[in-house]
Amino acid sequence: HTALAVFGCLLGYEKISDEMKDEELKKLVETIGYKEGLPVVVNPGVLDPKEFIDTVLQVRVPNPFMPDTPQRIATDTSQKIGSRYGETIKPYGEKYVDGKKLKAIPLAIAGWCRYLLGLCDNGEAFELSADPMLDELKAELKGIEFGKPESYNGQLKSILSNENIFGIDLYKAGIGELIEEIFVKEIAGVGAVRATLKEYLA
Repeated sequence: HTALAVFGCLLGYEKISDEMKDEELKKLVETIGYKEGLPVVVNPGVLDPKEFIDTVLQVRVPNPFMPDTPQRIATDTSQKIGSRYGETIKPYGEKYVDGKKLKAIPLAIAGWCRYLLGLCDNGEAFELSADPMLDELKAELKGIEFGKPESYNGQLKSILSNENIFGIDLYKAGIGELIEEIFVKEIAGVGAVRATLKEYLA
């Protein structure tokens, strides 16, 4: 949901269901769910994790009669991103030494950071959804300019290392640098978000 929310805003979508018709976004959330989430999920016993993902991605999210918007789901992302991604990243550190096996989750986190600039993929401004940390997060990104990758000089480091946000330091998890790399590509100019999705999901 978080991945669809932030990329929906960046790519101009107004309905979550329409995003599931988008080849890159569909592949992104399927990779997050099936390939990166499912191998480390703890089975709660009351429902089957794979069946749950099947229902969400094949039934609920694509349903055009559930008129949910990316803009609404993007609300309070700083308060939700730890439970949605941090808890999945942690076992990778324990099981695989670091999170370098991850690709889609770093893409989603970089997408959230790119979203915080308040500029869609064509460079036009959009209104960021409400978030209690919004002013603080925007301040951390000061100096970053759309179309100028060289304007990035480590502004994400304080965000990505913030355990209060992610429940884990993403550099210690082995994916902080990758997220920075993706983010720099996403600010390169018009169409850079789409091009970056295609590159990392290839």
